[in-house]
Amino acid sequence: MPLRFNRILLKVGGESLLGDREYGISHESAKAVALQIKEVHDMGVQVAVVIGGGNIFRGISAEKSGFDRATADYMGMLATVMNGLALMDALERVGVPVRLQSALEMPAVAEPFVRRRAIRHMEKGRVIILAAGTGVPFVTTDTGSSLHALELHCDVVIKATKVDGVFERDPMQDPSARRYKTVNLHDMLSNQNISVMDSGALAMCMENNMPVMVFELFKEGNLKKAVSGEDIGTYASADVKTELA
Repeated sequence: MPLRFNRILLKVGGESLLGDREYGISHESAKAVALQIKEVHDMGVQVAVVIGGGNIFRGISAEKSGFDRATADYMGMLATVMNGLALMDALERVGVPVRLQSALEMPAVAEPFVRRRAIRHMEKGRVIILAAGTGVPFVTTDTGSSLHALELHCDVVIKATKVDGVFERDPMQDPSARRYKTVNLHDMLSNQNISVMDSGALAMCMENNMPVMVFELFKEGNLKKAVSGEDIGTYASADVKTELA
């Protein structure tokens, strides 16, 4: 069966590693994410993963409590490296070849991010985990995901979340909110009720015609369905009409 996407950038929030914890990393949750990635990797999909750090430390929240924003963002980058190590371990345990690259140099635990090397890893069938965002403060991991997707020539940015797509309003607060089947990236940018990705990330995708898919990560088989072209979650791009499911 032909794949809809052959090379993907998977954006996973740090909260996906929480499990039942209030903070930190759950081994069971890391394994669940790894198994979803393994399923598409075994289909021949080339996978790059950007993982957040919100389960350990969130720079924007720390700034509100008094930290200098740049310092807080660097601390958040270190949290993504910790999550990257946990996911790398989980992937290796389920038999997936993987490399961890960091935008901040820390050779004892990760390769430095080198674009051509990252592409070569994927071509050789290795999953790459991209940690530490872009290596500079004042940039979210969402924006880092869009940037990496473009420079690695990915077919799509896939954002795996707690909800099954993009909705009219926050479905956690309003259960009656309807899901979009497709949404134009311009509409996502202009609609203040949609906060799936930050505006910088969306603008970058819109300007460079990079599509975005949003769906719930922990529904078994969802990632496989997405790369196979099944109708799940929400598909967003600069050249589709906004339509409710």
